[in-house]
Amino acid sequence: MSTVWKVVGVLLVVWLALSVLGAVVKGLFWLAIVGGVLFVITAAVGAIKSGGKKQLP
Repeated sequence: MSTVWKVVGVLLVVWLALSVLGAVVKGLFWLAIVGGVLFVITAAVGAIKSGGKKQLP
């Protein structure tokens, strides 16, 4: 096997690893955004619903 084919093989492995890593990071980024939005919505709904039910001592 020639040196050129070894270099091409290494570059293909590196490209494959980077593409998989990029897909994982992008997927986790969007999950974090969706989780943050849902957290804010839940907090807002909880604040609105509990705001009218304050009891005076």
